Amino acid sequence: MHWEYTAARVLFRVGISKGTVRAAMNVGLFGGTFDPIHRGHLALARAASEAYALGRVYFVPANIPPHKQRTHASYFDRYAMVALATSVEKIFVPSLLEAPEAAPRENYTIDTIRRLKPQFKKSDKLFLLIGIDAFKDIAKWRESDAIFRECEFIVASRPGFSLADVATSLPEKLRPAPAVIKPFAKHSAKGDLVLPGVTVHLLDHVEEKVSATAIRDAVRAKKPLGKLVDPAVAEYIRKRELYKNR
Repeated sequence: MHWEYTAARVLFRVGISKGTVRAAMNVGLFGGTFDPIHRGHLALARAASEAYALGRVYFVPANIPPHKQRTHASYFDRYAMVALATSVEKIFVPSLLEAPEAAPRENYTIDTIRRLKPQFKKSDKLFLLIGIDAFKDIAKWRESDAIFRECEFIVASRPGFSLADVATSLPEKLRPAPAVIKPFAKHSAKGDLVLPGVTVHLLDHVEEKVSATAIRDAVRAKKPLGKLVDPAVAEYIRKRELYKNR
């Protein structure tokens, strides 16, 4: 599997060349286990890119995710699938920021951001891509206040969530008083939520209903994966015989 790591390193290095002179850029950071990467992930990245003019989106598979006890596929298999799924989009870049060599221990989002940002211009703006279910736990993340200082959020919303739900999820130091949050309950979670120290952009039109759990279940049930993942990812899963066992 060493060739995948070496090739991946080259892909990442090409993504940001220190000697390159360019205009300011909006940059997306999309982290996760990607176990496996699926059409829902890609739909969010495309929608975010179009809505907020992202010039590049880094897909960062986690090596040892702090919120999960284990992954079902190895880091290198998950990275390989990310590389395959993102290969057709010029602005999508598979990243090794959390590879075993770079993050041998449990890694947190704030650590990844701090490793990434020095490679950009000061005028570049960083956006963190995340689903609304994960955002609900954002206050529990390590140095969550610092994450909001470092970047803006692009959140894939869905029916049933209000702006009050989003505001209530904020870290305590950034969370408005209950009296301020209460009127937000009448508004669905869409548009922008801008508060002191907080900018959250809510995308309410990302409609891909797919999960990594459903994909793993489909593999074990020997069901086709065409509607769930990119064809190249489906072929990789088949060849590597991934997710056959629980």
